[in-house]
Amino acid sequence: MTGQNIVEFDGVGLRYGQGAEVLRDIAFALPEGSFHFLTGESGAGKTSLLSLLYLARPQTRGQIRLFGYNVAALPRDRLPEIRRSIGVVFQDFRLLDHLSATDNVALPLRVAGYPESEIAKRVNELLIWVGLGNHLNATPPTLSGGQKQSVAIARAVINRPRLLVADEPTGNMDDKSAARLMRLFVELNRRGTTVIIATHNEGLIRSFPFPRLHLTNGRLGVYPAGAVIREAFRV
Repeated sequence: MTGQNIVEFDGVGLRYGQGAEVLRDIAFALPEGSFHFLTGESGAGKTSLLSLLYLARPQTRGQIRLFGYNVAALPRDRLPEIRRSIGVVFQDFRLLDHLSATDNVALPLRVAGYPESEIAKRVNELLIWVGLGNHLNATPPTLSGGQKQSVAIARAVINRPRLLVADEPTGNMDDKSAARLMRLFVELNRRGTTVIIATHNEGLIRSFPFPRLHLTNGRLGVYPAGAVIREAFRV
């Protein structure tokens, strides 16, 4: 870790429309090169918090700083640059079924204007690394759930993001597949990517001792690796 914070939330709140806040007074920091789990019961606000991290929506109040920038103060034309530094793995994969695994993973590089020769080299190497070397031309409908998730992870990291955000990436996998994917995340983290993973899987959390952000009723507690979680916030 460098010690520099890559993410900083200060007094952040989020509400949808005129409803009550779903996130309240969120304050935490992620040092560059760190790895954190994000936990909490269904409805606690995990997906909402992740959506703020990858700039899918603005906060209602408070300040969010990513890579040293106050994102609310940035001109709109700067936001794509920030987003390119963030890889996102969605729970439902969001792959394009008519494209091959290779073309799904290549999309971010093509959008960014990389030459096809470099795209082919980087995509092939990465798909081999995630265990899909024999499925380069397979389309998502022909792949298993674990293989689809591997494609989604490869697509999320092909741009070598500084921050990787994953929403329940192992939710539909057996324990063996989940552990394998976690080892991929750990290796990415070892190479310098800051990682935050939302999960309900307590077995994974015990097997991979990283600090934990825990949401209860829209409020956040920050815990060291191995800490016993007590539901501190009630309404």
